[in-house]
Amino acid sequence: MKAIQATHFKSPFVGLEFENLDLSGPLCEETTETIRVALAQYGVVFFRDQYLSPEQQLDFARRFAPVDRNRFFKAVDGYPEIAEVLKEPNQTSNIGGGWHTDHSYDEVPAMGSILLAREVPPYGGDTLFINMAAVFDSLSPGLQATLERLHAVHSAKHVFGHEGRWARRADAGGRILNPDVVPEDAKHPIVIKHPKSGRKILYVNPGFTVQIDGWTLAESKALLDYLYQEAMRPEFQCRFQWAKGSIAFWDNLMTWHYALNDYHGYRRLMHRITVAGQALQH
Repeated sequence: MKAIQATHFKSPFVGLEFENLDLSGPLCEETTETIRVALAQYGVVFFRDQYLSPEQQLDFARRFAPVDRNRFFKAVDGYPEIAEVLKEPNQTSNIGGGWHTDHSYDEVPAMGSILLAREVPPYGGDTLFINMAAVFDSLSPGLQATLERLHAVHSAKHVFGHEGRWARRADAGGRILNPDVVPEDAKHPIVIKHPKSGRKILYVNPGFTVQIDGWTLAESKALLDYLYQEAMRPEFQCRFQWAKGSIAFWDNLMTWHYALNDYHGYRRLMHRITVAGQALQH
């Protein structure tokens, strides 16, 4: 196998692209560990020209952790562990069109998400990423100390619940896998420790964090809005332009992401696998 090469994005905080790496076959432990280390440092890694079968994508995912099936999205036919992230030409809403962290609403959130581009529009549909460890590092010591004492409530009811955002959308197109599943809330520390690097991470997000535990909604909103404003500073972001066969593998503990919805009238089909995490470390 050719030597592994990696090209940094312009952001010093988030995103690393690997070159000359074929994910369709077995990977040696040294290569797998290199990817793990890059994830822990940069939050998301990218690969190009990966025309994997569903079985090959699953084999790659299982090198890192057991697969954590998404219970809301429609699954790929014959592959219940692969979620279909689809927007048809006649649909105006997209999946992931706002800053969020996958599965933060679970008691044990998924460690990572592996998204493979099957069909892409002729323009648009990029994904933005933010490294939330870098955001925490940028905060004042006083605010950091305050946040380390707090917990937050995460929920998907307003998104995937019976009265949630997707249930109310006429163009959802049957994208909810099981409408009978009732989302449950989870409470997590606002500052967590990465299990591999030990870095402290600001673990709240606009998509699924609904309240600071023990605070009123108004009090929670004031602090959370400030944290979100700080996190969205451009220097903490990178932007990934998709092509057919591109893969983004992101660490759900470390990153936010945002799927841009700027390609109306075109089809975009992605296959996503989430891999299981472990109890969050405070």
